[in-house]
Amino acid sequence: MTAGTVFLMYHELERRGRPLADDDPGYVRYVLAEEDFRQQLARLGADGVRGISVGEALGARDDEGRVCLTFDDGCESDFLFAAPLLKEFGFNATFYVVAGFIGRRGYLSVSQLRELSQAGFEIGSHSQTHAYLSNLDDARLGEEIKGSKGALEQLTGQSVKHFSCPGGRWSRRVAEVAREAGYESVATSSPGVNARGVDPFSLRRVKVMRGTDAGEFARMCRAEGLLRRRAQEFALTAAKRVLGNAVYEKVRGAVLD
Repeated sequence: MTAGTVFLMYHELERRGRPLADDDPGYVRYVLAEEDFRQQLARLGADGVRGISVGEALGARDDEGRVCLTFDDGCESDFLFAAPLLKEFGFNATFYVVAGFIGRRGYLSVSQLRELSQAGFEIGSHSQTHAYLSNLDDARLGEEIKGSKGALEQLTGQSVKHFSCPGGRWSRRVAEVAREAGYESVATSSPGVNARGVDPFSLRRVKVMRGTDAGEFARMCRAEGLLRRRAQEFALTAAKRVLGNAVYEKVRGAVLD
């Protein structure tokens, strides 16, 4: 393992024959097959690597034998598929939940959210409505960051300490609002390793995409090839800034279609 902790970013897990929360091509490319996730956990276990939550990663005294597992959106598959497999392998994870999606088809119900929390998994916020934070005025930004924290805490009865940015739209402004709201960290979608002493309000994560094979997964966990990924992410971020979020999403959808 490299110096620092690799944070892996997952989304919905797919089981054959079960509809996804969203069938848009831009969404589906982030969906991982349940069996692929099982094989990845088995690979970690065989390599003597343990999956941990964001809170555990930030509080750890060393980086040896660990990767941080995170899930965005709060899909129902977090409860149905991910949590049982994590328990089977003795791993933990952080589930970043969109508070306003709770109860929708394909997403966690209130009871499922509470069971995840009661089972010892860490619940974080992924905003109130999954809005791109760079588009928002101060009042709306506060509702997405502060409001979602309060809503999730009320539902789970537990403190919500960690936030992840929808669509990777991180900024220093977002980080400061999160800090003021009482969060202890903010996760981005920028690939890289989080070394000791990293700014917890700008955590890097590596996306685990649909079709990620065993070799690529092993390289991710060893933090290999991340410079290339960072270059790609830099180009995408520049495109978002130049085109704006709305135009960028249309262009991306046309390319993926």
